[in-house]
Amino acid sequence: MLYLLAQWLDFEGLFNLVRYQTFRSGATLITALIIGLLIGPRFIALLRVRQGKGQPIRTDGPQTHLAKVGTPTMGGLMILVSLIISMLLWMDLSNPFVWACLAVTGGFGAIGFMDDFDKVTKRSHKGVSGRTRLMLEFLVAGIAAWIIVGEVSTNLYVPFFSGRAIPLGPLYYLFAATVMVGFGNAVNLTDGLDGLATMPVVIASGTFAIICYLVGRVDYSAYLGIPHVPGAGELAIMCAAIMGAGLAFLWFNSPPAAVFMGDTGSLALGGALGAIAVASHHEIVLLIVGGLFVVETASVMIQVFWFKRTGKRVFRMAPIHHHFEQLGWSESTVVIRFWIVSIVLALMGLATLKVR
Repeated sequence: MLYLLAQWLDFEGLFNLVRYQTFRSGATLITALIIGLLIGPRFIALLRVRQGKGQPIRTDGPQTHLAKVGTPTMGGLMILVSLIISMLLWMDLSNPFVWACLAVTGGFGAIGFMDDFDKVTKRSHKGVSGRTRLMLEFLVAGIAAWIIVGEVSTNLYVPFFSGRAIPLGPLYYLFAATVMVGFGNAVNLTDGLDGLATMPVVIASGTFAIICYLVGRVDYSAYLGIPHVPGAGELAIMCAAIMGAGLAFLWFNSPPAAVFMGDTGSLALGGALGAIAVASHHEIVLLIVGGLFVVETASVMIQVFWFKRTGKRVFRMAPIHHHFEQLGWSESTVVIRFWIVSIVLALMGLATLKVR
């Protein structure tokens, strides 16, 4: 909104600052952070009143989690409000990538809200059926993929190799949608401890803010040998918005959490990262940067696969963060060590930009 206003005024005076993506990235981060911190207390109070007993806590999980009974969920709504307002305020709304990523963020957030609402009202862990959720997620992701592919090629670029790409043709639509859906659910599976998913999302967003800015620049992308995607630099601002909204939420989600993100937030944030990775043509790098989410998802898949065939468990409990809790690690130890892993993976992901 402000960008279009500045453009209408020919970027005169102070409005010239709005021309620069770096300035708007910083402004968006601060805006999302302030909005999140301001609305947080009232939002949490409202959720407590509306939900009563809060999110159902699994009785078959770590016994320390029973102390969290009564904590409200759907805190992802706080993230979405601060994220979307700051994006609409500072981003170039004529950029199709902006609307594609907004569609995934809002669409996945709505699906997550339906799931959270069902769990809270029915006092059950089941929520919306998995099949229904996946169908809705692929519908939203498919629309976003169609918008994005209209602006980029259908090539899958391989990191560590300059200019090396795999032409997927029409299959790229399915691949792009799968990345968004897969990463949305990966973040959702990781969101099981206070602050566990939030900070890795912030770290991954910061990493992709750099990647999107470089990809959007002809000079930098040519120098680094990475694909140039005109307009993708605008998504650096969205990444900054996710960082600001995530940090604001972490203020209230830090142990002991006053509110849970719920599927409303985790699906939305994971889907947003997936859409940003597709738009910037760095889908494989996302698997490195978001490696923590990949491992969490893989642990569930391995556990289910092995248990169905042998009746035995590979991990004491899945996702893998619960396995470490069962080994005797405290919740804060698991969270902080996983944060460290996320930082290392982010640095590895950034290293792929130069190692070519």
